[in-house]
Amino acid sequence: MGDRIRVGVVGAGGRMGKEVVKMVLQDDALELVAAVDHSAGEVDAGSLVGVETTGIIVTSQLEEALLSTKPDVIVDFTTPSSVMKNTVTAIQHGVRPVVGTTGLSTEEIDDIRTLCKDKGIGAIIAPNFSIGAFLMMQFAKQAAKYLPNVEIIEYHGDQKLDAPSGTAVKTAELISEVREERRQGNPNEEEKIEGARGGYYNGFRIHSVRLPGIFAQQEVIFGGHGESLKIRHDSYERAGYMPGVNLAVKKVMELHELVYGFEHLMD
Repeated sequence: MGDRIRVGVVGAGGRMGKEVVKMVLQDDALELVAAVDHSAGEVDAGSLVGVETTGIIVTSQLEEALLSTKPDVIVDFTTPSSVMKNTVTAIQHGVRPVVGTTGLSTEEIDDIRTLCKDKGIGAIIAPNFSIGAFLMMQFAKQAAKYLPNVEIIEYHGDQKLDAPSGTAVKTAELISEVREERRQGNPNEEEKIEGARGGYYNGFRIHSVRLPGIFAQQEVIFGGHGESLKIRHDSYERAGYMPGVNLAVKKVMELHELVYGFEHLMD
């Protein structure tokens, strides 16, 4: 089994991280070699996710884990405050990062792209690994060619740290590739409450809803003369992202540069 892809999971104790650990353990083409988390404690990675023990003890130090276990790939589902440092550390050690953590700025993504080019290794950053979300974004891009008046509403739980979501930002970027920037709405409109019209992006608006009891949904609403079109995607559990993460872990081994966006992995 020496040809298996050696995988480290960063943020292994988080809700997404636990799903990644389980996914890696269930795939014979992958080998879990490291699990990193700052708050989980020194526990077996298998016990952490409720399966048989693996012999892989969770550590809090990423660089130490990279040096001692030499993974081919790390999967990062951590926080916006730590993802950049984790990604840079991995690349500097010749490890390919697959990043699902959102909150990276355009400048940070450009820096990662340059670092990958200098090191000659691949990386994948995807705001959303869901196949359904990928289709939603692609359909929205197509619709924007014909219905350029658009707004995005995204819904997440009240513990999400960034707004708008990475999925909403990526959707807006794809729409902007086919839509000329122009400000929508009445030019004389006035917000009676600051932020009531949402965040401004290239002439249209993004609205972020944060409430307990919500997992992850997004709708893209297009308006035309006498009609509207709504494209909506709903995620119900974190396991739904794992087929996409699995694909990314395998695809990144073939890359020699940064790929930003799950859509670039789909044939």
